Amino acid sequence: MTDLNLLSAVEAARAMRVGEISAEDLARDCLNRIKDIDDTVQAWISLNPDYVMEQARQTDEHRRTGAPIGPLHGLPVAIKDIFDTLDYPTQYGTPLHAGRKTTSDATVVAMLRQAGAIIMGKTVTTEFAVLSPTSKTTNPHDPARTPGGSSSGSAAAVAAGMVPLALGTQTNGSVIRPASYCGVVGYKPTYGLVSRHRVLRTSRNLDQIGMFARTIEDAAMVGEAIIGFDAKDADTLLAPRPDLLAKTSEAPPMPPRYAYIKGPAWSQCDDDTHGAFAELTEAMGDRVEEVDLGSVYEEVLNWHRMVMDADMAKNLSDDYSRGADQISPVLCEMIERGRKVHAVDYNLAVDRIAMFAKAFTDMFEEFDAIITPAATGVAPLGLESTGNPACATLWTFAGMPAMTLPVLQGKSGMPMGVQMVAARGDDARLFRNASWFSTYMEGLADEA
Repeated sequence: MTDLNLLSAVEAARAMRVGEISAEDLARDCLNRIKDIDDTVQAWISLNPDYVMEQARQTDEHRRTGAPIGPLHGLPVAIKDIFDTLDYPTQYGTPLHAGRKTTSDATVVAMLRQAGAIIMGKTVTTEFAVLSPTSKTTNPHDPARTPGGSSSGSAAAVAAGMVPLALGTQTNGSVIRPASYCGVVGYKPTYGLVSRHRVLRTSRNLDQIGMFARTIEDAAMVGEAIIGFDAKDADTLLAPRPDLLAKTSEAPPMPPRYAYIKGPAWSQCDDDTHGAFAELTEAMGDRVEEVDLGSVYEEVLNWHRMVMDADMAKNLSDDYSRGADQISPVLCEMIERGRKVHAVDYNLAVDRIAMFAKAFTDMFEEFDAIITPAATGVAPLGLESTGNPACATLWTFAGMPAMTLPVLQGKSGMPMGVQMVAARGDDARLFRNASWFSTYMEGLADEA
């Protein structure tokens, strides 16, 4: 087999399980791909090829002993550079933490290792994983465009065929938007399903772990491996792990119905997005119904900003105090704005998180999932902006599970994702409905 780096994670795992390929073979092809194109894409901040191959050799040796192997056996996974890793520095995308070393893995990194994954290296993040004016990483579909932020390197690495899987985070739109720009699957689980222990904290109320993959099945496989309660993250849920991968091949009891919600960022979406979603909903016919949320949800952008700014002002206070001159003006402005938020306003905003999530309960009695834009348009030209995250803000704020499905295309030929959202805690249903939707869209494309 050649070009093993282009296999999906599920395909590669199956091939390694039966001995058709080795972890070394896969890791070598991934490294060769990185060597060939990363001068242009610039997805990596820390990468040690010798260490990658040593992990792969140990993985192959483990399999040869006949010992049980994990679900991610031999699969290379890229890690956003805000997750602690004992074997690579964790530098948060800022010179203030250049060369920072840790003595322990983040909980999710440890879970990846336990599942048999190979920790490939650390991918580029924007400064402190927040909205930043720039990122050196380019979009694999067009190097003149951004891959999105803040999980820039993780999304680009998967899209470019460097790795099958990558971890990212989302405090506003940093999984859903880059996945849309780069044409890959992005999955942000329900708030509290995945531990954030030893991951850079910007906002306890909003920070959520996410992942990038080539297929829905791949996202399900890695999601199952890292979902779980962790006493070291007080917000994780003590609940059964959802059976995500099985749901991707389970037929719904009846064809799903989707609520089409333009969302509070619709006015910020460009004509390309308006046109693409008009065509999509027309093609879906009675499988979709537009739902108007009303004006109350227009306020979510301000509530989210208030919580995020105040939490960042608290969590980044030490860095700001010792090195404001090394922090971008954009982030300094957010921190300074957060310092002015009144306690009453902050607490009112936090209360709205649960209120907004609960408000969708009745909707999911009628509809199986929500479809809505993943981004305001395709990836913008230039690297001076990582794009607008507003299409993901409501669903991030409410802690609801969301997924980018790379099924549309802008007039420029660049990828454009559909965001699918489910009720909080209903991640398994999200995967079932996303799989049905993806197959349905493939059918429409074949008919066209």
